[in-house]
Amino acid sequence: PVLIAQLAWFMHWKKFLIMKKIVILGSEGYIGTSVVDFLSKKKTFKIIGLDNLIYSQKNKLKTYINYDFNKIDIRNLKKTSKICKDAYCVIILAGLVGDPITKKYKKLSNLINLVAIKKLIKELNSQNIKKLIFVSTCSNYGIKKNKLLKETAKLNPISFYSKQKVEIEKYLLNNTFKFSKTILRFATAFGLSRRMRFDLTINEFVKTAFYNETLEIYHGNTYRPYCHVKDFGRIIYKMIKAPINKIDGEIFNCGSNSNNFSKIQISNFLKKKYHQLRIKKVSVNLDLRNYRVDFEKIKKFMKNKKNFVSINYGIKEISHFLKKNRDLNFIDYGNYKIIKK
Repeated sequence: PVLIAQLAWFMHWKKFLIMKKIVILGSEGYIGTSVVDFLSKKKTFKIIGLDNLIYSQKNKLKTYINYDFNKIDIRNLKKTSKICKDAYCVIILAGLVGDPITKKYKKLSNLINLVAIKKLIKELNSQNIKKLIFVSTCSNYGIKKNKLLKETAKLNPISFYSKQKVEIEKYLLNNTFKFSKTILRFATAFGLSRRMRFDLTINEFVKTAFYNETLEIYHGNTYRPYCHVKDFGRIIYKMIKAPINKIDGEIFNCGSNSNNFSKIQISNFLKKKYHQLRIKKVSVNLDLRNYRVDFEKIKKFMKNKKNFVSINYGIKEISHFLKKNRDLNFIDYGNYKIIKK
């Protein structure tokens, strides 16, 4: 009986010893909560999240058994690097996300998105981590008409946000590190998340249609690619599981060729559900980004026939969410303002 008890004790603790330590920086954001949600279902991972809750969001993921949350700002290099030590994979999602918020808080954006992340990457070189995944953006391509852009296409960042992303990409690619490094250029996110945002194109369009407001479309024929938040988790999971020699130093456009759409095309999808939707086309706008992206590389890498989540699916799920939550204070559902740090 003693030996059986000892064996049972050993087997119980063995599973924790072999669990891979995954650190997610920015774990409580729109994307972060979805990635944690996906990875937490994998029993071989011990997930540690860091976030400074800069948008006043409440910590919504406390109930996960294999998720340990830490309220820490990545500018606290000592604490952040200590938590990252010996991690199998560190995923960098942290930062001020999006052009409006980075333009509004330029100084803070520079301190976090550029200075702090560079310092952290340098420090991680001595923390015995195996993999680093940097989440970047397809917005780095800027304006490229009539061409599907591969990862080798010339970057033309226009927004303050994408310029900072490009700077970190260059830092990773132009330096040697002890860990493997992978850059994921994600398409514009959409869909439901535990930390929901309605300041993103598709999410905002659905909200406007649901409340029977006039949908103002600026430069409706400009194209962008889109990626559902569920697919962020699915792609990052594959990167964690992949052999290092398959991802080290690689850049992946992340999304689906079938989700390259213009704003007018998205409004037409909405029209099918919301027949009374009023659309006003506006030609004056400072955001002239216009690009379509080639996602064949990530499609081959994923090696399965599961399709990426469609825009129509996103429209339906967000509409359903709004039906159940009609009285939301939308100022709490987006990257509109921050707590001064």
